[in-house]
Amino acid sequence: MEQPVQSLAEAKKRAEFLRAELERHNRLYYVEAKPEISDREFDRLMRELQDLEAAHPELATPDSPTQRVGGAPIEGFQQVKHAVPMMSLDNTYSVEEMREFDARVRKALGVESVDYVIEPKVDGVSISLRYEHGVLKVAATRGDGKTGDDITANAKTIRAIPLRIPTDAAVLEVRGEAYLGKAAFAKMNAEREKAGEALFANPRNATAGSLKQLDPKVVAGRPLSAVLYATGALEGVEFETQADVLRGLAKLGFPVAKLWWECRGIEEVVARAEELQRREGELEYEMDGAVVKVNRLALWRQLGTTAKAPRFAMAYKYSHEQAQTVLRAITLQVGRTGVLTPVAELEPVELAGSTISRATLHNEDEIKRKDIRVGDTVIIEKAGEVIPAVVAVVAEKRPWGTKPFDLSAHAGGKCPACGGGIVRDPEAAAWRCENLDCPAQIRGRIEHFTARKAMNIDGFGEAIVESLTTERTVQEAADEGLFGVRTETKVLPPAVRDVADLYALTAEAIELRRPNRVADGKAPSMVLARKLAAAIEASKGSELWRLLHGLGIPNVGEGLARTLAQELGSLDSLMAADAEALAKVRDIGEIVARSVVEFFANPRNRAVIEKLRKAGVRFDRVEKVAAGADRDGYFFGKRVVITGTLEKFTREQAQEELRKRGATVAETVGKTTNIVVAGAEAGSKLEKAQKLGIPILDEAEFLNKLG
Repeated sequence: MEQPVQSLAEAKKRAEFLRAELERHNRLYYVEAKPEISDREFDRLMRELQDLEAAHPELATPDSPTQRVGGAPIEGFQQVKHAVPMMSLDNTYSVEEMREFDARVRKALGVESVDYVIEPKVDGVSISLRYEHGVLKVAATRGDGKTGDDITANAKTIRAIPLRIPTDAAVLEVRGEAYLGKAAFAKMNAEREKAGEALFANPRNATAGSLKQLDPKVVAGRPLSAVLYATGALEGVEFETQADVLRGLAKLGFPVAKLWWECRGIEEVVARAEELQRREGELEYEMDGAVVKVNRLALWRQLGTTAKAPRFAMAYKYSHEQAQTVLRAITLQVGRTGVLTPVAELEPVELAGSTISRATLHNEDEIKRKDIRVGDTVIIEKAGEVIPAVVAVVAEKRPWGTKPFDLSAHAGGKCPACGGGIVRDPEAAAWRCENLDCPAQIRGRIEHFTARKAMNIDGFGEAIVESLTTERTVQEAADEGLFGVRTETKVLPPAVRDVADLYALTAEAIELRRPNRVADGKAPSMVLARKLAAAIEASKGSELWRLLHGLGIPNVGEGLARTLAQELGSLDSLMAADAEALAKVRDIGEIVARSVVEFFANPRNRAVIEKLRKAGVRFDRVEKVAAGADRDGYFFGKRVVITGTLEKFTREQAQEELRKRGATVAETVGKTTNIVVAGAEAGSKLEKAQKLGIPILDEAEFLNKLG
């Protein structure tokens, strides 16, 4: 959902404030265990920043809280690298978004119905327990998702966590939440108050504060417990479904959730989620929602993940912040894919500390299901978004004469942006503009292509994109000598109709269409126009992942674009790959594989790509090579994989050193791999490199080759 229009300067200032505020609250919560705001308020700030960065990609930064999974590891503990990342879940406060999640899953799998498991979302602290041959060896917090804190000594004081389990499995990594029960929390806070000590804000705060204690004796004195619900690394044991995981963990002696269900289809999930909320009082721990997972684990690989979250699971958080107001009108917005999104224009109302005047209506099906009409008094709910959702109508307040909403009739059967025809897309439960030359779609595609996390063409704000993609009426000054200067009015056609047209722009064409340009008869300096033209030219040499992301392939974000670039090596190789081959690439899965194949099968997309080729855009620059890289250096032009733990470098630092020397850094070992750098505890990648006869460097040799 788009935010209310604001200038780039305002957006930048707000984004900087949100980043600083979110980092401060992250530290207060995860490190100092002294939260100042509620989870909902934190979610609202995070969603606002996500929306700002989506609307203005040039504002996004690599260290933004939106790029992180969780909190920073606690100082004072040894660090543990997770064999399998502990990813966070996408979450929603909307039942309709849960239905959309189900629609995406079913479409990706090509089935009519999917079986799910629904469990309580425990409001605790995420932990991972590694058992080797049945003995607890390591316990760790989630940390940043890749590296956590070693809390083994503290975890062993929690009576609910077994120190030994009846299994011969070489490795069984169990994951879940540590928590402080409601009664135990109340009792502990009463004792702290009696002793004159500061009270904990909530049970999770108390749990985090307990686990961060460096003295296990202190932890042992606090009645912590745990609930387990997932697995990480496994060797010697397998599960077929999430239900099998829960039953198997219970059989091994682990505490699992009291209330969980297997569900056939999303409507049963919705019903069970409502039941779970009603029965919250039966649970001894705090719960802030439900977690919904595809039941069959084999489907998880097919569905894949994004850079931060799995596509096979979703957290549905319970919402309680609502307000009533009047729906004044419904407007339609057109995105870069042509989807018409209905937006509620509301009588301004205060909700959760802010004034709300707009809300999402999701799509026409949702409007009809709730029978939302212009003029209705509606209930809006703060659902974590900057713009909340309309969740219900107050039927008894409906005025006489209102009519059911019909999107096609409301739009007059035409796209509000271009006047072109619109068609119903039943799979997406949406109406879509058929005109691929729709100015709104073109603007969206250009803004996405030039964004910082795509081709990174500096200077492309909303105003210049608007001026280049629409018909423009301009004033030109013509010097007629003795007769003075005459001003002519010209109508210029759009200069850019697709992303490839950017590379045909001249500084003169940009200057002529530049916003706020005044025709005064003087020779224009064209400083801004030349700067923009130079930025366009420079982008021809961008890395392949930037091009892939910029093309707007459905389901391919920045992270997967990097993966595809590293694994395939060139745009031509990617276009030639079939869905079966692509689905085998790490983190891709069948959803992305089909999206990629369908995108490149489209003649219009192929035509744009050929225009980019003729314009000189690089299709094979997998990693950006430093200008000073020694072309005779050992690593220049080599494809290098790092595995294991290095003492002198973090993984990221080692990769950067390789990139500086002109190497391509990859994550998987294959026939195209030239070198493998193996640190301590290197595993399957080292074994594969040995089988393939790939040269292997230990850390000392690696340092020597770096020079």
